[in-house]
Amino acid sequence: MKLRLRFFASLREALGPGETLEVAPGTTLGQLRDALVARGGEHARLLGRGRAVRAALDQVMADEDAALHDGAEVAFFPPVTGG
Repeated sequence: MKLRLRFFASLREALGPGETLEVAPGTTLGQLRDALVARGGEHARLLGRGRAVRAALDQVMADEDAALHDGAEVAFFPPVTGG
């Protein structure tokens, strides 16, 4: 499945605006986050389990057990963002 990742606020500053990523069918939001953390470096530092990070699936706040689908947009951002 192909996903569109987007990063906002401080995550965007460190990781860039986003990317397109392929994942296996049945992948959950939590598994996606773990896969990004496994990249190491800034991904691990900013998205690690000890960090407060919110996620949205197709512009709706989502829990880590949310199932991803082909063409989904996944956004990661800190819990408080300016506007």
